[in-house]
Amino acid sequence: MHHTGTGLRTLTVVRQDVSLGAGRDLEFGLELLARARSGGIGPTLRLYRPAPTVAFGQRDTRLPGFEAAAQACRDNGFEPLVRRAGGRAAAYHQGTLVVDHIEPDADAVAGSKARFGYFGGLFAEALRSVGVQAAVGEIPGEYCPGEYSVHGTDPADSSRRVKLVGTAQRVVSGGWLFSSVIVVEDSAPIRKVLTDSYAALGLDWDPATAGAANDLVPGLGVDAVEQALLQTYAGHATLETASFSSLGA
Repeated sequence: MHHTGTGLRTLTVVRQDVSLGAGRDLEFGLELLARARSGGIGPTLRLYRPAPTVAFGQRDTRLPGFEAAAQACRDNGFEPLVRRAGGRAAAYHQGTLVVDHIEPDADAVAGSKARFGYFGGLFAEALRSVGVQAAVGEIPGEYCPGEYSVHGTDPADSSRRVKLVGTAQRVVSGGWLFSSVIVVEDSAPIRKVLTDSYAALGLDWDPATAGAANDLVPGLGVDAVEQALLQTYAGHATLETASFSSLGA
């Protein structure tokens, strides 16, 4: 993300209004990455509200409780999937916003570590602009722990911090996909499905770390967060919109 020279580069923003289904939504991001590396598309930002999904990491599948954890997801109305990236299980649903940022990049691997910090900062900035006390950094006991998770602090109780954004990255020769999930509304089902899944997997975590932005800023909705994110992005790139059908899903 180190862009030199004058002028902001252009990023095409595509809003996907309807989920294609949990599995297809995940796969489509990887297809866009393949098209970016082959020159089929330029820098693209895909935004969508997902179907209820729990994305497990590869390591989760090797635990003896994995089948029970997958069943716990189904029992809670969430579809269990396994993503190709690392990390542990993360849950999302209609009250979250998935942000897939895809770019062709001849030197994709070189910037991979820096990208986590860059995007963590960008998401925290967007959330602060709608009143969330957001910062970058892992919090003790969080689900799917990551050094660059974005968390929010409860204005009424500074000891209460919840994870709000989880990030994952896939880097290939010639391009990268940086995928982020912002939890905005309706945290209870997410907390419940993670509690059941992590118990089945035998993994320790603190359910109090699972929350949503509107637990901290009552009334905040996905649309307001999406607008804030695009305004923040506009400071980093020239945004153009395109219809989702133009991507030919």
